[in-house]
Amino acid sequence: MSHGTMAEPTPAPNSSESAAALRAFFEISDAWKLSTDDQIKLLGSPGRSTFFKWKKETPALPSDTLERISHILNIYRALEVLLPDPKSAEGWVRRPSSAPILHGRTALERMLSGQVSDLYVVRQYLDAQRGG
Repeated sequence: MSHGTMAEPTPAPNSSESAAALRAFFEISDAWKLSTDDQIKLLGSPGRSTFFKWKKETPALPSDTLERISHILNIYRALEVLLPDPKSAEGWVRRPSSAPILHGRTALERMLSGQVSDLYVVRQYLDAQRGG
C-alpha cells in the first residue's frame, strides 16, 4: 500500500494569536475613535453578543476575522510611516480623498463597506504610497 504525500492542513489560529490580534484591533479602534458599530462592521459583522464576548475573552477567531484585523493593522502601520503624527493619520482615515480608490469618500467609509476586499484595496493603496 503506497502512502502519497498529503498537504498538511493549515492550523487553526489559537487563542493567543487571536488575543494579540484583538488587542491590536482595539488599540487601533481607540486611536481612530471608532464607534462600537464601526468596530463590529470592520470585524465582519459578528453578532453584538459575540463582539462583546471577544472584548472580554480570548477565543480563537475565525480566519476571516483574523484576515480583516491583519489588513487593518497593516493600514495603521502604513499610515504611521506616511503620516507619523497620529492626528494626521486619524484625519486621513476620516477625510474625503481624491485617491482613485476612494472616489471622494473617506478611507473609513470604504473600509466600512463590509467587504474584506475593501480593506485590502485601502491597504494596497497605502502600501503603494509608501513604496512597499
